[in-house]
Amino acid sequence: MGKAAALCGGGTRGLVSLLSAVPCLACHELPAMSAEPGGRGGGGPAGGPPAAPPGSDTYKGWLFKWTNYLKGYQRRWFVLSNGLLSYYRSSATVRSGRSSWKRLKNTAVPVRKMGTQAEMAHTCRGTINLSTAHIDTEDSCNIVLSNGGRTYHLKANSEVERQRWVTALELAKAKAIRMRNNQSDDSGDEEPASQSDKSELHGPLKTLSSKLEDLSTCNELIAKHGAALQRSLSELESLRLPADSGEKIKAVNERATLFRITSNAMINACRDFLDLAESHSRKWQRLLQHEREQRIRLEETIEQLAKQHNSLERACRGAPGLASGTASISSAAKGSVQSAKGEASDEDEETEYFDAMEDAPAFITVTADPKHHRRSGSNLSGASEGHPEDWNLEDSVFESSNQSSYNESTGKDLLPRKRRRSRIPDKPNYSLNLWSIMKNCIGKELSKIPMPVNFNEPLSMLQRLTEDLEYHELLDKAVKCESSTEQMCFVAAFSVSSYSTTVHRTAKPFNPLLGETYELDRLEELGFRSLCEQVSHHPPAAAHHVYSRRGWTLWQEITIASKFRGKYLSIMPLGAIHLEFHSSGNHYVWRKVTSTVHNIIVGKLWIDQSGEIEIVNHKSKDKCQLKFTPYSYFSRDVPRKVTGVVSDADGKAHYVMSGTWDEKMECSKIVHSSHGSTSTEGKQKTVYQTLSPKVLWRKYPLPENAENMYFFSELALTLNEPEERVAPTDSRLRPDQRLMESGRWDEANVEKQRLEEKQRAVRRRREAEAVEALEEGKEYEGYIPLWFERKVDAVTGELICVYKGGYWEAKDKQDWSVCPDIF
Repeated sequence: MGKAAALCGGGTRGLVSLLSAVPCLACHELPAMSAEPGGRGGGGPAGGPPAAPPGSDTYKGWLFKWTNYLKGYQRRWFVLSNGLLSYYRSSATVRSGRSSWKRLKNTAVPVRKMGTQAEMAHTCRGTINLSTAHIDTEDSCNIVLSNGGRTYHLKANSEVERQRWVTALELAKAKAIRMRNNQSDDSGDEEPASQSDKSELHGPLKTLSSKLEDLSTCNELIAKHGAALQRSLSELESLRLPADSGEKIKAVNERATLFRITSNAMINACRDFLDLAESHSRKWQRLLQHEREQRIRLEETIEQLAKQHNSLERACRGAPGLASGTASISSAAKGSVQSAKGEASDEDEETEYFDAMEDAPAFITVTADPKHHRRSGSNLSGASEGHPEDWNLEDSVFESSNQSSYNESTGKDLLPRKRRRSRIPDKPNYSLNLWSIMKNCIGKELSKIPMPVNFNEPLSMLQRLTEDLEYHELLDKAVKCESSTEQMCFVAAFSVSSYSTTVHRTAKPFNPLLGETYELDRLEELGFRSLCEQVSHHPPAAAHHVYSRRGWTLWQEITIASKFRGKYLSIMPLGAIHLEFHSSGNHYVWRKVTSTVHNIIVGKLWIDQSGEIEIVNHKSKDKCQLKFTPYSYFSRDVPRKVTGVVSDADGKAHYVMSGTWDEKMECSKIVHSSHGSTSTEGKQKTVYQTLSPKVLWRKYPLPENAENMYFFSELALTLNEPEERVAPTDSRLRPDQRLMESGRWDEANVEKQRLEEKQRAVRRRREAEAVEALEEGKEYEGYIPLWFERKVDAVTGELICVYKGGYWEAKDKQDWSVCPDIF
């Protein structure tokens, strides 16, 4: 009886207030709650929870907003409505009315006193659109809203209040996005649908309409039972005799139970409605994706046909040296068309033409089979002549390269190999903004500002250098070549293959510490072992040495130079790459091209390779000139295109190289060449008639889920795998890199800063030793690499770091006494 009296007393008004604050589903209105500073309903530090529960159309409350460094955070009144978040200096100008309770016929109903809407517009201090905004949380109380160039840094009074605001903001953003998409869909041009499409859409729409009717019925029942419940509560409030309270309370409980059952039915109907809508949405998305793919394939086909037509016209106009060239080309093109239609034809190979290189003799290539070459060979002015029979020999290295599949070409399955990891932890979805970096740099020296690991990938530059060996089997095949020009083709394909991993890899590797090393010992599995060492810090330089028991050795010293040009960053590797084959003594030298990272400031990052690679065989004087065509929006060429010509010491062309640096490289044997007309730039065009191309290299497919693993290849996934018996300076033991790979980026940033400060201390000590030696008149040698030594290269005449030996012997003995403590 005491509980009943309490319910009839102060507890009843609290219950009435709570139920009255719930939105009335019959009229879709939300009774406004007062939001005054000083504890009468305002959210934030001055009052209770915000004015409306998350998910409502309107959400109000107090928050602290960052203004500037002088005033810091200031208390502001925020209003969330219709996908827009606005803030004001005071809540007095935005109150649309207080809800005062008056008794009218024994029923408590809210009566609104509407204020002026003009006040709200005149006193608004700022508004942000949530449909395109990014919502982020820095700590337990902070909220960061960013939309283009506008960013709000907000702080709530408590973590609970922060979570309420975040929930309300996320719901409002989702609703605003849906409204925007619906408006864009409605404004689009509607295409007439077929009868089958109409029948396919009619069924789901009919089912959805039925579910909407169920929701409307539940809505009416809730409104009806809610009104009855409110009347019962009002009668309960007006009772004065305790004797009648038991019966009335029983009636209230029954109505409350009925109210709850109806509400559960409505919730279940909503869930069914959403599940049905989601399933059909996925189906429509698949249909839309299929249509998009069909359209893309059609566009690619039309574009390819246009390119072939344009190339045929250029070939006919630019090859007067062919007495019957037009007829020959037309015959080859006709054979290609007939083959495409499935009809019999004497010409089984398609005709291909290659655009001229800008800084090299322009050339056009025409493919032809050996039979056609023998019939029409007398019609060509033979600047050079080959033997097409050699191209189709069964024991040809080219033939075996073209026929081998992805697994067969590597030869990995033929050798016993250790089982290595095939995945790493997924990349965390951490947002990165300039403010999160700059706020940690206030008051620090510029040289001591650490760049966070958010810009990195969990590999060091030494490991990225080792990743060039992913297609080492190309060099294994080059060993078997008897002709030096044939061998040059495989070396050229290998030089291009090292760029295939960069197409999606926009993150930068870790800068190695001075004295850091990295070994990749695959001698028993793949026949080679590799060693890298950071031999200089300013400027950064890394030395690399690879030995293969299959007959080749590769070494290089790479220094990275970069230039920031506003919208893009140019990365220029300096230094030569040397490759020597043991049996023939052929010594090849080449240099890397320039890599460009676009959209540094705004937009999605993407990488392009541009420039030329000249590969020289210093024994036979053979050369290969490769041209990396830079991407151009207005160009009709294939993106990432690479073309080139392999010639001997006399300048006679033997092979044409073509392909893309992110997919494949092909080689075509030249059977005849002739000089064509002079171009508008005054350059002599050369027409090469070639045999059908052979695929020398094709990129391996990326592992499953690669987009969440930094787009690592199969080899890259194993580079940072922990191994025993490695040197204490090995990159696998670097703690900040290991923490980042594990997804613990905050700890990785702390550890990275510690390692960098330790390296600075070592450099300061070395500088002090240099000054002391200078004062004493002694010569100071500076840093001496552990496993490499500087020598003048006999071929290029450059000073280069070469492997001096001792590392693998030290590994066998596990004697690492010469290694410094850098981690």
